[in-house]
Amino acid sequence: MLVGATPGPGGEFAAGAAYRLQPPLHELVSTVMAPTGALSGADGQIRPFGVQGLFHADHRALSQATLLVNGREPEAIGHVHEEAGRTRFVSLARWLGDPHPDPTVRLERVRVVGARGMSEHVEIISTASVAVTASVTVELSCDFAPIEVVKSGGDTVPAEPGGPDPGSGGLSWRSGGIRVTAVGEDARAETGGGARLRWDLFLPPGGTATLRWEVVVDDPAAVVVAPARTLEWSKPEVTAADRRLTRLLHQSLEDLRSLRLAETGAPEDTFLGAGVPWFLTLFGRDSLWAARMLLPLGTDLAAGTLRVLARRQGRRLDPASGEAPGKIMHELRRREFTVEGNGLRLPAAYYGTIDATPLWISLLHDAWRWGMPEREVAALLPHMEAALGWLADYADPDGDGFVEYIDTSDRGLANQGWKDSGDSIRFHDGSQAKPPIALVEVQGYAYEAARNAAALLDAFGRPGAERWNAHADALAERFRARFWVDGPHGRFPALALDTDKRPVDALTSNIGHLLGTGLLSEAESAQVARLLAAPMMSGGYGLRTMSSGDAGFSPLSYHCGSIWAHDTAIVLGGLARAGFAGQAAGLAEGLLAAGEAFGYRLPELYAGDGAGPHPGVGRPMPYPAACRPQAWSAAAAVAIAHAALGLYPDVPAGRVLLRPMAGAPLGALSARGLRVAGAEVSVAVDAAGHATVTGLPPGLTLDVR
Repeated sequence: MLVGATPGPGGEFAAGAAYRLQPPLHELVSTVMAPTGALSGADGQIRPFGVQGLFHADHRALSQATLLVNGREPEAIGHVHEEAGRTRFVSLARWLGDPHPDPTVRLERVRVVGARGMSEHVEIISTASVAVTASVTVELSCDFAPIEVVKSGGDTVPAEPGGPDPGSGGLSWRSGGIRVTAVGEDARAETGGGARLRWDLFLPPGGTATLRWEVVVDDPAAVVVAPARTLEWSKPEVTAADRRLTRLLHQSLEDLRSLRLAETGAPEDTFLGAGVPWFLTLFGRDSLWAARMLLPLGTDLAAGTLRVLARRQGRRLDPASGEAPGKIMHELRRREFTVEGNGLRLPAAYYGTIDATPLWISLLHDAWRWGMPEREVAALLPHMEAALGWLADYADPDGDGFVEYIDTSDRGLANQGWKDSGDSIRFHDGSQAKPPIALVEVQGYAYEAARNAAALLDAFGRPGAERWNAHADALAERFRARFWVDGPHGRFPALALDTDKRPVDALTSNIGHLLGTGLLSEAESAQVARLLAAPMMSGGYGLRTMSSGDAGFSPLSYHCGSIWAHDTAIVLGGLARAGFAGQAAGLAEGLLAAGEAFGYRLPELYAGDGAGPHPGVGRPMPYPAACRPQAWSAAAAVAIAHAALGLYPDVPAGRVLLRPMAGAPLGALSARGLRVAGAEVSVAVDAAGHATVTGLPPGLTLDVR
């Protein structure tokens, strides 16, 4: 992110200009167990620059943790993510041991991140024929930098350490109510010329030694904590002809396990933090979509997410925070979130999202259909009715019949859909639309929410179903009259309507979110599917956010040409359910290829280059500031498997639809341990596309198509 700078004639920013560069993430290694996460180099070293550090609940607890052997950094040879919250780094000390080319002193540095800190054990292994003596230190520093300061590339100042700490014999730092303590087993704590833990070692020929140290963070003011309960979803046994899918699923489920969070004071309700490092907190839209994608693995995560957001549901009108009665919030922080230099100042509880409220309604409905207990659904119906009140009274401020947004505070998000960067809403010619903005996918979300709410109201004997079905009918009629535009490749829904109600005529991935909402006819769905499958949209490793034929397209634009894993997954799921198996399979292939390229840990987004040898050089290029791991990107792996298997239950109606992707374009696939109404269910699709299901609870009728 560039802040407050103007390029000179040659395109460079002037020396001394007031701007900041957001630090890159793409080469860093994340080890996470929310609300704590460590970001280091690929060698395991946490160096005091950029975004490296140990973070806890939106503060940096350690800004340095570098391991030295006799004052030198070991030479890295590799690392591996062993499981959620655990990474092993392997390096060499080639200047020790036998004097020949083969290394004889090896270091295995195992980092384990927990909810309240981090521990490491370092095994030093010698195969030398001579004894080895060495001094090993871990150099430490702490700056307590808020995450928004780190994100904007702001300056930070290391805190002075205390120590040796009388209680622990280690080192400690304090700022406000936060305390960070570092202790090494059998280590000396030193503070002269910096803070460090020191061990003096003697290894006999062929000997080994293990060093252990840990850092603990006490942060009573944090607004998020680790959940109190065990894992909320099943871990299915999946076999697939395409082993990329099983590998992606394995890593994604481990990443999702590491992103589990709860609100302070309510540890029983789990949700997923959006992403590491910038968004490891409650995000309405992100947490809702991730929970929705994970419904095939159980409804407990959905239930926790719904309850957490219901407790924070808007009760009053507040332009500064965007709060309104019945509205679902966007983002939760411990304090105002201020990005230096660009005027963005978000209150601790911020409601600047146009789509979280209808998405909340649809998650409640979908969880009900997957078998969420009726008593839990019924307890949330008053919150659903409040959300419908927001749709009726506040979502359409100018009364034109469309859901729209505008930031009236002048310090919040200018765009409030999932593409929330300031320049994301562009016409075909590249010019930017002016608010208020009515986004295309949000009209689909609103239509679907109205239909889903009507079904819930009717099923639970509450009034209003007829009203909301009529609301959906009227919205569909208005949408068909106002949003469809002509383009060089045929008619398509515009990205949005602008302040003058002009259709914003860029071709974007947003229109794919309409599939499955019910807002499109079969013919309209076929036209959308055809356009999304064209090379201008799907010519890379997934679905581009904007067509390469639009003037605003740039492969490394945050929302105007990049590829987002969750966006692609949402659209491929809609394509699969609507019967467009070929188009869905093409997007799935893009995500699987990207997963393989990124070590099966899909980032938040990556470049929208083509899949040919140039300019992507045969693989997707990273977006430097993308979160990784990220909740809805990790959940995309479950969405791919679900789309291929095609299991769609309606527990209240007593039926289950089994509609795998026609022709099994992803090959044979089976999954044991899916959940329907709490029961363990297995689904298998053979190479010819024939599907079977076992384990359905009694009373459910199977409809195989």
